[in-house]
Amino acid sequence: MYTIIDLIIAFLISLISTLLLVYPIKKLAVKWNIIDLPNYRKVHKNPTPRLGGLAIFLGTCLGVLYLWPTSFEHFPAIVLGAIIIVATGMIDDKYAIKPIYKLVGQVIPAVLLILSGLIIERITLPFFGVVELAGPFSVIITLLWIVGITNAINLIDGLDGLASGVSTIALISILTMAIMDQEVLVIYLALTLIGSNLGFLFHNFHPAKIYMGDTGSLFLGYMIAVISILGLFKNVTLFSFIIPVIILAVPIFDTIFAMIRRFLNGEKIMNPDKKHIHHQLLAAGYSHRTTVLIIYGFAALFGALGFIFSNASLGHSLIIAFIIWFLLHIFAELVGLVGRGQRPVLRLMKKIFVPAKNKDQI
Repeated sequence: MYTIIDLIIAFLISLISTLLLVYPIKKLAVKWNIIDLPNYRKVHKNPTPRLGGLAIFLGTCLGVLYLWPTSFEHFPAIVLGAIIIVATGMIDDKYAIKPIYKLVGQVIPAVLLILSGLIIERITLPFFGVVELAGPFSVIITLLWIVGITNAINLIDGLDGLASGVSTIALISILTMAIMDQEVLVIYLALTLIGSNLGFLFHNFHPAKIYMGDTGSLFLGYMIAVISILGLFKNVTLFSFIIPVIILAVPIFDTIFAMIRRFLNGEKIMNPDKKHIHHQLLAAGYSHRTTVLIIYGFAALFGALGFIFSNASLGHSLIIAFIIWFLLHIFAELVGLVGRGQRPVLRLMKKIFVPAKNKDQI
């Protein structure tokens, strides 16, 4: 069983080791020519090393190794899956492999977890209560969750510090709930991931000196999917299925809205574009750093609402649900899915809250 001192030491090991490992990994990325080059879709203007996710992975491993949670069920499958997902990311960072190969590299770890018995066995829905999932449905939902969250974090990695920061905020919410529920393995994994992310953010916040690349974003997405199954889906509270969706609302709904937008525009759903929420905020005139901080704010709000939602009565849950709906509507307006880009609610809020002399600057 952990002690507070053990947790603090593991957190510091992950943070400091990641911070220091970035230096040699940056040199390695340059030597191996794993460089993120500017193009029409990307915001950055200068070639930047993109193997930083390896430092996040190694820093997390060192923190977890100190805690040594090998006696926990599913742990070997989690570790093997993480190695495969990191290897997939490194290969993609170097060679830009086809999406189908990248998908295979995500499905294999998910299958390993399912074979180890880590599956979503039930979901709890409002008005329906606990819904037990039969074998095939349980496997399909687990597979979709792991691959979906992995890709959601991967897709939001578009600005300096964005994926690391949003992941950290979500992990803090999950960690808080895990501490309350005494989910020991979730506490270990979430805490060390937070430490590694913060160590990496020292190098990655704008202006970034290195990017995490797919090595980092795939690893973070995979680990967040895993620990949400270990922790949040094990509860049988009224809204247990909704809580992880709320906490991860920024990457999940940015991905969903992107797919809807491309479908409505007659584009291929999997084709990348420059209309994600961070692109829209940049286009609205916000600076790189301000855009990231705004999205951090969204992530923190959703994380806090998810935590409150998990302990709220039905009446309070309805109020929170309205707040969440309102935030998602604002989110949808920002990415151009409402009113053909007219943004009616945002315009109304600007009229109410922004002084007339400043309106033209927003």
